[in-house]
Amino acid sequence: MINAVSFPGLGLEFTLNRVAFTIPVLDRPVYWYGVIITCGLILAVYLCIRWGRRFGISEDNIIDMMLFAVPAALIAVRVYYVVFNLDLYRRADGSLDWSAILSYSDGGLAIYGAIISSAIVLLLFCRAKKLSFLAYADLGVHGLFIGQLIGRWGNFMNVEAYGVVTDLPWRMCSQSIADELWAKGLLESNLAYESILNGRLGVHPTFFYESAWNFVGLIIVYFIGKKRKFDGQCFLFYFFWYGLGRAWIEGLRTDSLYLFGWELFGVPIRVSQLFAALTCVVAGGALVWALWKYRGKKPELFVEKLAAQRAAGEETGKEE
Repeated sequence: MINAVSFPGLGLEFTLNRVAFTIPVLDRPVYWYGVIITCGLILAVYLCIRWGRRFGISEDNIIDMMLFAVPAALIAVRVYYVVFNLDLYRRADGSLDWSAILSYSDGGLAIYGAIISSAIVLLLFCRAKKLSFLAYADLGVHGLFIGQLIGRWGNFMNVEAYGVVTDLPWRMCSQSIADELWAKGLLESNLAYESILNGRLGVHPTFFYESAWNFVGLIIVYFIGKKRKFDGQCFLFYFFWYGLGRAWIEGLRTDSLYLFGWELFGVPIRVSQLFAALTCVVAGGALVWALWKYRGKKPELFVEKLAAQRAAGEETGKEE
């Protein structure tokens, strides 16, 4: 549960305990990963409520949607991971070990599951409430950026989601990292193992790369949201930006999910890297096309249509 992690090139050392606290009476541990994810979710919802008016989305609609989106995401992050790691959850006779599949305590979650499920839930919610999906999605991606930039620090507390071996100044070192890389056969020799232990080598802190990438994305999308030309502009930017960064970062990681053993040019296909690259290209192309289409035109936004409807309703009320 306790790991010593260091960044020798930066002169930083940390002693990390995965357990934040233990619930009295029940004697159940509460992990920092869950605490950090929860904090990210709360902050994301709070800021989306504050920024919602700019997109024509009310506080009630945000809270109502979250009541459906959060449970769906909790299921989807596990399903996505298990589907692409199914062999890990088989017994010796080939049958599925459902107790292991349904257990969240040993890890095994994938953020893309939450992204996909949230998009589906939002689409259904907007249809039921007669809201603009693209306007709500523009607001929602602000929350995704916030949740992801904070949530990746849960990976740091677990000492996971790190990259391949490097000697860069910000390399990350730990006994548990060296042991895991050795067990996976990712270290070429005993010398490499010892070099991680003594700090000459380390691994890419890819959790930090992604957190920083999402932080920059949040700043950019915040200003795009203030001056957007059309509903869906922030939404497209999110998939372009996140896909661009994730495609690069995923290539550095040592714990990627692979696409059923399939290969491309003799190289195993990483699921998240493929998905990230595809969404980056598609969203980037759509964004460029839409910006070209709306160039020089007055923005056509859901929030402005709502304001016009309210004004017309007030005018009708005065006449009556």
